[in-house]
Amino acid sequence: MTERQPTRRTALTLLGATAGTLALAPDAAAGSRPDGRRTRVYLGAYTSGDTAHGIGVASADRASGALHLEAVVPTPDPSFLALSTTGRVLYAVNETAEGRVSAFALDRDGAVRHSLGEASSGGAHPCHLAVHPGGRHLFTANYTSGTVAVVALRPDGAPDGTTQVVRYTGSGPDPERQDGPHAHMVLPDPTGKRLFTVDLGTDTVHVHRFDAERGLLTDGTETRMPPGSGPRHLALHPSGRTVYVLGELDSTLTVCAYDPRRGALTPLTRVPILPEDADPIPSTAAEVLVSADGRFVYASNRGHDTVTVLAADGPHGTRPRPVSHHPCGGSSPRHMAFDPAQRLLYVANQNSGTVTVFHRNPADGTLSPASPAAEPLAFPRAVCVLPAVTGRR
Repeated sequence: MTERQPTRRTALTLLGATAGTLALAPDAAAGSRPDGRRTRVYLGAYTSGDTAHGIGVASADRASGALHLEAVVPTPDPSFLALSTTGRVLYAVNETAEGRVSAFALDRDGAVRHSLGEASSGGAHPCHLAVHPGGRHLFTANYTSGTVAVVALRPDGAPDGTTQVVRYTGSGPDPERQDGPHAHMVLPDPTGKRLFTVDLGTDTVHVHRFDAERGLLTDGTETRMPPGSGPRHLALHPSGRTVYVLGELDSTLTVCAYDPRRGALTPLTRVPILPEDADPIPSTAAEVLVSADGRFVYASNRGHDTVTVLAADGPHGTRPRPVSHHPCGGSSPRHMAFDPAQRLLYVANQNSGTVTVFHRNPADGTLSPASPAAEPLAFPRAVCVLPAVTGRR
């Protein structure tokens, strides 16, 4: 979310869109279809009532990371995307006052075939979703209503309605951003037995139990983050014993020990992600990632317009330390994602309407501009980037 940026959820003018109608981009060409050297990347964006805008379907060169826009699937405000466990269904939240979840069937090469339908997200302005490892449910975080919902999925992956809506209560010290609960992320653990939820409005991370047979969340634990930090997203260390909670409002990383048996978090330390000489006032943190080897953590900074690299020192990465700060190549880096090999990092820059690509050095974690062939891809109000996962079809 970018409430301190010009675009706000409550200011969106929402018009109907023809979800599932595939509109080819003007420069799409048959020769750009993915082959052994290319893969798919899906782009989420705010549409602001533009019925021709929606989910971008791009192809990416696996070596350089260069993106080529091939098609746009019109759907309103698809601000976050996720893939099914099979990789054959693409899901999007529709971040509107009457929040929806939309699903699209994919071809084997990742092209969008048709709409599978939509369902309620269980609240207003859904900003995040995640698919359960079992493939029968997905979860949504609804920002404005402060709710988390469970959505059942049919065998073909189509959403089949909500089975549960969990409503949080409370507030935080920031009167503008924390006037009430604002759910901002949902993340199932690798076993699917628990669900992490992040509430920016109350400075709280919840860990619920999940009953996959009934499609219901049950009471679990809740952990308070530093007051006014505004937790936005979190990432789980590959060891499964450390959780990094990103504070949007104070641009910090709160490191927590995680007990998977009890589903309990214990805050350990708090690390700033901006350089020491940076002005924190105009900057808000947006995304946090951990490399698959557990050695590095990445965080994006809107306003400062950088990506911070932290070395995950200590047992289970419990002592991260900033090692470098890299210009994001645009304005307001909201979301970012690794390519499947984690040699590339894609960054969606909302205000500049671009998606940039960086090469990642796996030895020291640092980023460098991609080759001249990988110029930033123009995509208006880009806020999410989702590379397809290879080998799951």
